[in-house]
Amino acid sequence: MSFTVIPAIDLRAGRVVRLKQGDYARQTTYADDPCTLAKCYADAGAQWIHLVDLDGACSGRLDNLAIAESIARDGVQVQSGGGVRHDADVQRLFDAGVARVVLGSVAINQTGQVKDWLHSYGADRFILALDTRCLDGRWTLPTAGWTQAGQRTLDELAPWYAAKGACHLLCTDIERDGMQTGCNLDLYRHLVHIAPSLRVQASGGMRGLDDIRAVRETGADSLILGRALLEGRFTMAEALAC
Repeated sequence: MSFTVIPAIDLRAGRVVRLKQGDYARQTTYADDPCTLAKCYADAGAQWIHLVDLDGACSGRLDNLAIAESIARDGVQVQSGGGVRHDADVQRLFDAGVARVVLGSVAINQTGQVKDWLHSYGADRFILALDTRCLDGRWTLPTAGWTQAGQRTLDELAPWYAAKGACHLLCTDIERDGMQTGCNLDLYRHLVHIAPSLRVQASGGMRGLDDIRAVRETGADSLILGRALLEGRFTMAEALAC
């Protein structure tokens, strides 16, 4: 089975940042030039860049669209999300050269609209970001950059989207995001079980190369790497070699 390692670049005010557990008050800034960082990842062998517009996730606008366009223009494939609410947003991202649009809050709040996009643009061009937090034994789905509690659950929406023909599902365990406490392997095994047709992208909690190997064994299709790469726990080349 093929397995893809994808470096993440989270953007806030045009800079490369990371948040802990999605908390905007717990931000670490790593670089001022995301385009240079993306080129470094691509030069090391990365085929994809996962771009997150944290400003857009809260504002509902594509606040960092120019950066996405610049990175895509350099030749690496970009999957980008944050601030996507309307058909015009989807079209602007595709026009900017983004290969796959990541749908977060809209995939939870506007399922009918997203289903139409899957059919009209092609399901392979979208990644559903059903990032989750476990509350009272239920995998809930917060929205608006993880700042608003959601009423729907992962176990409800993942199989629903699979039945509608979706291809890609990105899922982050929010409690582990940016914490480097290890990836939630049971969560990804569960997702592969309840929606086996979806190609699952795992994210959150990565510490070292052994975690990459462990995620691959869950049946996930790919893995998003953020803070561990930025802080030098391993290199992009070492991650790809796994």
